[in-house]
Amino acid sequence: ITLIESNAPKDFDKAQRVLQGLLPKTGRALRIGITGVPGAGKSTFIEAFGQLLCSMGYKVAVLAVDPTSPLTGGSILGDKTRMQNLSREPNCFIRPTPSGGTLGGVARKSRETMMLCEAAGYDVILVETVGVGQSETTVRNMVDFFMLVVLTGAGDDLQGIKKGIMELADAIVVNKADGENLARATVTQGEYERMVEFIRPATEGWKTHAYKCSALTHDGLPELWAVMRKFEKETKESGVFQKRRKSVSTSLNKVTQTSNAKKAQEKVEVDIEAVTEQIQTAIDDYEAKLDEIRDKWDEILDLNKQIKVSVAKKDIYVDAFGILWEPYYTNSMGKLVKAF
Repeated sequence: ITLIESNAPKDFDKAQRVLQGLLPKTGRALRIGITGVPGAGKSTFIEAFGQLLCSMGYKVAVLAVDPTSPLTGGSILGDKTRMQNLSREPNCFIRPTPSGGTLGGVARKSRETMMLCEAAGYDVILVETVGVGQSETTVRNMVDFFMLVVLTGAGDDLQGIKKGIMELADAIVVNKADGENLARATVTQGEYERMVEFIRPATEGWKTHAYKCSALTHDGLPELWAVMRKFEKETKESGVFQKRRKSVSTSLNKVTQTSNAKKAQEKVEVDIEAVTEQIQTAIDDYEAKLDEIRDKWDEILDLNKQIKVSVAKKDIYVDAFGILWEPYYTNSMGKLVKAF
């Protein structure tokens, strides 16, 4: 997973080979996306729900996305610490990942990480989003079953018909339905049940309903798992399940192709820079040689001007062609001739 998440150029080829090699072993797990507003109890719900699945013999992988600070670029990554009981389960794997500023509620490589967990043999993949509310829609395209966890008294009637996260949910779960809050949770469940009547179903052939549960007492969790299994069975029979999975694979291929194209472009840009540098070096060398030739030629011209000599002084003269004149004199015609 660390290799896949790496941004280092040297890790790109190896990461792609790993993904391509593991691709035939993926697609066997049920992918469940869990989103909701901060404070709705997503992490507590996942811990209780994960323990339930582990007790039933399933291998569970939890991919928890933590928000990244826009100022420091850091993330706390405390989900694994919060899920103390679930982290002790031998059949559970928890991977906290920083969002890295990626919008849509998930991290940049969440889809690839999910595929790695499937190849490792996990039966259920739980993807916990950042939890910012209406904008977390990217995870919908990655998972099979999408669940929205809500609180009592956290919305109004208009919330149900907003174009946002609610119309993408396959189930709306009112959490913290225990103790004195049970009555309010029941009322809220009824309100959301009426809201979904105005929303087009998120999955073809599946009717979205509202449910209530308690992550503290585990009430309602077995019923939720039964709903998810029913969803899987019905969508597989209708072909919607396979159609959604195919769209995910197509999206991944597009991402891979885009990454390959980007890498090829970067390589071409590097090659162009190298060739340009070589050409510039050759031009600089040529101009340096040309300047050297010009200097030599100027020296030759200067030597050629030194023809006016005195016979009495018996100077030695070397002309521009390297011929030694020693001694010499000027004849009656004014020409310089050799004495012997």
